[in-house]
Amino acid sequence: MPDGPLIVQSDKTVLLEVDHPDATEARHALASFAELERAPEHVHTYRITNLGLWNARAAGVDAERVLDVLLTHSRYPVPHALLVDIDDTMSRYGRLRLENDPVHGLVLRTDDHPVLEEVLHARKTADMFGPRIDGRTVVVHVASRGQLKQALLRLGWPAEDAAGYVDGTPYPIGLTEVPATGELPDGEYPDGDAVGTAPGEPWRLRPYQRMAVENFWAGGSGVVVLPCGAGKTLVGAGAMATAGATTLVLVTNTVSARQWKAELLRRTTLTEAEIGEYSGAVKEVRPVTIATYQVLTTKRGGIYPHLELVNDHDWGLIIYDEVHLLPAPIFRLTADLQARRRLGLTATLVREDGRESEVFSLIGPKRYDAPWKDIEAQGYIAPAECIEVRVELPRDERVAYAMAEDADRYRLCSTSEVKLPVVRSIVERHPGEQVLVIGQYLDQLQELGELLDAPVLTGSTSVAERQRLFGAFRDGEIGVLVVSKVANFSIDLPEASVAVQVSGAYGSRQEEAQRLGRLLRPKEDGKSAHFYTVVSRDTLDQDYAQKRQRFLAEQGYAYTILDAADLAQP
Repeated sequence: MPDGPLIVQSDKTVLLEVDHPDATEARHALASFAELERAPEHVHTYRITNLGLWNARAAGVDAERVLDVLLTHSRYPVPHALLVDIDDTMSRYGRLRLENDPVHGLVLRTDDHPVLEEVLHARKTADMFGPRIDGRTVVVHVASRGQLKQALLRLGWPAEDAAGYVDGTPYPIGLTEVPATGELPDGEYPDGDAVGTAPGEPWRLRPYQRMAVENFWAGGSGVVVLPCGAGKTLVGAGAMATAGATTLVLVTNTVSARQWKAELLRRTTLTEAEIGEYSGAVKEVRPVTIATYQVLTTKRGGIYPHLELVNDHDWGLIIYDEVHLLPAPIFRLTADLQARRRLGLTATLVREDGRESEVFSLIGPKRYDAPWKDIEAQGYIAPAECIEVRVELPRDERVAYAMAEDADRYRLCSTSEVKLPVVRSIVERHPGEQVLVIGQYLDQLQELGELLDAPVLTGSTSVAERQRLFGAFRDGEIGVLVVSKVANFSIDLPEASVAVQVSGAYGSRQEEAQRLGRLLRPKEDGKSAHFYTVVSRDTLDQDYAQKRQRFLAEQGYAYTILDAADLAQP
């Protein structure tokens, strides 16, 4: 009997023995179709879900490969019923296909007549269909393309959308990269997303970035998952060049919009006059327009006046940056945009609101996913050491915590005064390094700013001041920067090598991944990054920290647990 690292159970849970010599190989294989649920020290628990299997199928991982992973790495015989169920579940993807019929327009087609009958008679899909063409084909109302895909996913029959896309308004966009056969100066091959590259300086898409663009284009629409710092913007630029059409880029905030603009000016043939910003301060519509989610979802008189930016222009490509953060109004709008090519970019498909299925059905399935440790092994992102530092609440704070209402407990334990000297000790542990101190609560951040004599950047900080502080940090004029959650996303700080997290958004896995991501740009000296989380022992703070760490544990990051007193050790 093989002595593998997995124990596969009939309830679709998979246990991974972390200390097993084959654990890393098995974890990488599992990540393509299973989700990590719990990650204590020695045994991690994964769950196989229908959505995970369908994402894997759309990304080219077939049932045979999934079954082979389980059979190869399982310590005990895999339940036969589970093997059958996985094969059946994966076979459901693409059994129904949306196609563009030259005579009838948009149709739903299948070779499985009973499946078609089932969906035709489902109450939630009945109004989305036109006349029946034959036993395997039915007309679909064009306006229902997105809603139908959502409904079919809920029915357990995820449709493959092969109905094609409008080209949009043609607009030539080129990359300034050197040809694939050409050598760069001095035989060097700089990173595709190297921040310091001057405009016009030669560069080249990395192999995984090129593969991500190719996989996306072959699939038509979908999501590319890459670690923070791995060059998702360059994948977007590559998709734009491939499309050769007007493009709308949706981003999280104005700072991110301006970073996208700077990167496109650096990496493409686009000029300043061809790239517009559509934000709270500026309303420019250009062949490439970069808009913030916030301005598009601003509501006035019960309507969203700026959504017309999406509806009223013939875009050939829509890019959703940080797609795991997509707000509900953008989901609703996207349901009507199924004839447009859509590219979602993210470091993690985890959504704490459970709406991953809407990303799948409305943006598209996962087209490319590179494990973080694989990209690290290639030298494209920095290695990182994750450290959890536990502090003891003083007796009076412990009593206050025990007597507090449930709604107040997390704030009490996560903002404990005892954390302040610990953060200072961590900063002192890394002299000469660029340090980010990250938290959730503004009063706590102000205290830390005063303690560390460091500027504090929050949501109320103006865009101009944010850009000034980020610029000073990049230039080394500021060694320590205290930031709120506004720095979680799409902020390019390549010099940051240390982050200290003092409080967060409860058990948010996506936030943990994004915060570590602030550190993952490769360091010139080749050193590792250090990601500290300071938590109050035996409280909700510690419980939430363990939940937050699940995604990074799935990527292969291990957390070292230290007592605050251990910080004095070298």
